[in-house]
Amino acid sequence: MHESVLAAGELNPLIPHLSELILSAVVFLILVAAVWKFVVPNFEKAYADRTAAIEGGLEAAESKQAEADAKLAELEQQLSDARHEAARIREEAREQGAAIIVEMREQAQAESTRIVDHGKAQIEAERQQAITSLRAEVGSLATGLAGRIVGESLEDEARQSRVVDRFLAELEAGQQSGAR
Repeated sequence: MHESVLAAGELNPLIPHLSELILSAVVFLILVAAVWKFVVPNFEKAYADRTAAIEGGLEAAESKQAEADAKLAELEQQLSDARHEAARIREEAREQGAAIIVEMREQAQAESTRIVDHGKAQIEAERQQAITSLRAEVGSLATGLAGRIVGESLEDEARQSRVVDRFLAELEAGQQSGAR
Protein backbone atom coordinates (compact mmCIF):
# COMPACT_ATOMS: atom_id res chain seq x y z
CA MET A 1 0.00 0.00 0.00
CA HIS A 2 2.62 2.20 0.69
CA GLU A 3 3.88 2.08 -2.80
CA SER A 4 0.59 2.94 -4.21
CA VAL A 5 0.25 6.08 -2.08
CA LEU A 6 3.45 7.36 -3.46
CA ALA A 7 2.48 6.62 -6.92
CA ALA A 8 -0.98 8.11 -6.55
CA GLY A 9 -0.08 11.64 -6.08
CA GLU A 10 2.34 12.28 -3.39
CA LEU A 11 5.57 13.94 -4.22
CA ASN A 12 8.97 12.63 -3.62
CA PRO A 13 10.52 14.43 -0.64
CA LEU A 14 13.92 14.37 -2.29
CA ILE A 15 12.77 16.41 -5.26
CA PRO A 16 11.71 19.96 -4.26
CA HIS A 17 8.67 21.73 -5.63
CA LEU A 18 9.11 24.19 -8.41
CA SER A 19 7.73 27.05 -6.30
CA GLU A 20 10.24 26.32 -3.57
CA LEU A 21 13.02 26.32 -6.13
CA ILE A 22 11.94 29.68 -7.55
CA LEU A 23 11.43 31.19 -4.09
CA SER A 24 14.83 29.88 -2.97
CA ALA A 25 16.47 31.29 -6.12
CA VAL A 26 14.85 34.73 -5.60
CA VAL A 27 15.87 34.84 -1.92
CA PHE A 28 19.37 33.73 -2.87
CA LEU A 29 19.61 36.46 -5.52
CA ILE A 30 18.33 39.08 -3.04
CA LEU A 31 20.83 37.85 -0.49
CA VAL A 32 23.67 37.94 -3.08
CA ALA A 33 22.59 41.46 -4.16
CA ALA A 34 22.48 42.63 -0.53
CA VAL A 35 25.90 41.13 0.18
CA TRP A 36 27.23 42.62 -3.06
CA LYS A 37 25.80 46.06 -2.26
CA PHE A 38 26.51 46.32 1.47
CA VAL A 39 29.09 43.79 2.60
CA VAL A 40 31.52 43.62 -0.36
CA PRO A 41 32.17 47.42 -0.43
CA ASN A 42 32.91 47.32 3.31
CA PHE A 43 35.28 44.40 2.77
CA GLU A 44 36.91 46.20 -0.15
CA LYS A 45 37.16 49.40 1.91
CA ALA A 46 38.64 47.51 4.84
CA TYR A 47 41.04 45.74 2.46
CA ALA A 48 42.03 49.08 0.84
CA ASP A 49 42.45 50.70 4.27
CA ARG A 50 44.50 47.78 5.47
CA THR A 51 46.64 47.85 2.31
CA ALA A 52 47.12 51.61 2.64
CA ALA A 53 48.03 51.21 6.32
CA ILE A 54 50.54 48.49 5.51
CA GLU A 55 52.01 50.49 2.62
CA GLY A 56 52.06 53.62 4.81
CA GLY A 57 53.74 51.63 7.54
CA LEU A 58 56.28 50.32 5.04
CA GLU A 59 56.88 53.84 3.72
CA ALA A 60 57.18 55.15 7.27
CA ALA A 61 59.57 52.32 8.09
CA GLU A 62 61.60 53.06 4.97
CA SER A 63 61.58 56.75 5.86
CA LYS A 64 62.68 56.00 9.42
CA GLN A 65 65.34 53.64 8.08
CA ALA A 66 66.59 56.37 5.73
CA GLU A 67 66.62 58.85 8.63
CA ALA A 68 68.46 56.34 10.78
CA ASP A 69 70.98 55.73 8.00
CA ALA A 70 71.45 59.49 7.56
CA LYS A 71 71.84 59.95 11.32
CA LEU A 72 74.33 57.07 11.44
CA ALA A 73 76.33 58.61 8.60
CA GLU A 74 76.23 61.97 10.38
CA LEU A 75 77.38 60.41 13.65
CA GLU A 76 80.16 58.54 11.86
CA GLN A 77 81.22 61.81 10.24
CA GLN A 78 81.17 63.55 13.64
CA LEU A 79 83.18 60.70 15.13
CA SER A 80 85.68 60.94 12.30
CA ASP A 81 85.89 64.72 12.78
CA ALA A 82 86.35 64.22 16.52
CA ARG A 83 89.17 61.75 15.88
CA HIS A 84 90.86 64.20 13.50
CA GLU A 85 90.41 66.99 16.04
CA ALA A 86 91.86 64.80 18.79
CA ALA A 87 94.84 63.96 16.58
CA ARG A 88 95.33 67.67 15.80
CA ILE A 89 95.15 68.55 19.50
CA ARG A 90 97.65 65.81 20.36
CA GLU A 91 100.00 67.11 17.66
CA GLU A 92 99.62 70.68 18.97
CA ALA A 93 100.31 69.43 22.49
CA ARG A 94 103.46 67.66 21.26
CA GLU A 95 104.59 70.80 19.47
CA GLN A 96 103.84 72.94 22.52
CA GLY A 97 105.64 70.44 24.72
CA ALA A 98 108.67 70.54 22.45
CA ALA A 99 108.55 74.35 22.43
CA ILE A 100 108.28 74.40 26.23
CA ILE A 101 111.24 72.02 26.51
CA VAL A 102 113.29 74.23 24.19
CA GLU A 103 112.24 77.32 26.14
CA MET A 104 113.07 75.67 29.46
CA ARG A 105 116.48 74.61 28.11
CA GLU A 106 117.12 78.17 26.95
CA GLN A 107 116.06 79.51 30.34
CA ALA A 108 118.25 76.95 32.09
CA GLN A 109 121.17 77.85 29.82
CA ALA A 110 120.58 81.56 30.47
CA GLU A 111 120.35 80.93 34.21
CA SER A 112 123.50 78.82 34.07
CA THR A 113 125.31 81.56 32.16
CA ARG A 114 124.04 84.17 34.63
CA ILE A 115 125.21 82.07 37.60
CA VAL A 116 128.63 81.49 36.00
CA ASP A 117 128.97 85.19 35.16
CA HIS A 118 127.91 86.14 38.68
CA GLY A 119 130.41 83.64 40.07
CA LYS A 120 133.16 85.07 37.87
CA ALA A 121 132.25 88.60 38.92
CA GLN A 122 132.24 87.57 42.56
CA ILE A 123 135.59 85.81 42.17
CA GLU A 124 137.02 88.89 40.42
CA ALA A 125 135.69 91.12 43.19
CA GLU A 126 137.20 88.84 45.84
CA ARG A 127 140.45 88.77 43.85
CA GLN A 128 140.55 92.55 43.72
CA GLN A 129 139.77 92.70 47.42
CA ALA A 130 142.54 90.17 48.13
CA ILE A 131 144.99 92.14 45.94
CA THR A 132 144.09 95.35 47.76
CA SER A 133 144.44 93.65 51.12
CA LEU A 134 147.74 92.06 50.10
CA ARG A 135 149.07 95.37 48.77
CA ALA A 136 148.29 97.05 52.04
CA GLU A 137 149.87 94.26 54.06
CA VAL A 138 152.84 93.88 51.72
CA GLY A 139 153.26 97.65 51.81
CA SER A 140 153.34 97.77 55.57
CA LEU A 141 155.71 94.80 55.73
CA ALA A 142 157.89 96.28 52.99
CA THR A 143 158.09 99.69 54.64
CA GLY A 144 158.88 98.09 57.95
CA LEU A 145 161.55 95.95 56.37
CA ALA A 146 162.90 98.82 54.27
CA GLY A 147 163.02 101.03 57.34
CA ARG A 148 165.09 98.44 59.14
CA ILE A 149 167.42 97.96 56.18
CA VAL A 150 167.87 101.63 55.37
CA GLY A 151 167.98 102.58 58.96
CA GLU A 152 165.48 105.40 58.71
CA SER A 153 161.83 105.52 59.41
CA LEU A 154 159.44 105.43 56.52
CA GLU A 155 156.50 106.54 58.54
CA ASP A 156 155.60 109.27 56.10
CA GLU A 157 152.45 108.12 54.32
CA ALA A 158 153.31 109.55 50.90
CA ARG A 159 156.80 108.16 50.97
CA GLN A 160 155.54 104.81 52.16
CA SER A 161 152.97 104.70 49.35
CA ARG A 162 155.61 105.51 46.70
CA VAL A 163 157.97 102.88 47.96
CA VAL A 164 155.23 100.24 48.06
CA ASP A 165 153.97 101.09 44.59
CA ARG A 166 157.49 100.99 43.15
CA PHE A 167 158.17 97.67 44.87
CA LEU A 168 154.94 96.12 43.58
CA ALA A 169 155.54 97.43 40.07
CA GLU A 170 159.02 95.87 40.07
CA LEU A 171 157.51 92.65 41.42
CA GLU A 172 154.84 92.53 38.72
CA ALA A 173 157.40 93.31 36.02
CA GLY A 174 159.53 90.44 37.28
CA GLN A 175 156.55 88.09 37.15
CA GLN A 176 155.65 89.13 33.62
CA SER A 177 159.16 88.67 32.31
CA GLY A 178 159.33 85.29 34.04
CA ALA A 179 155.99 84.24 32.50
CA ARG A 180 157.22 84.94 28.96
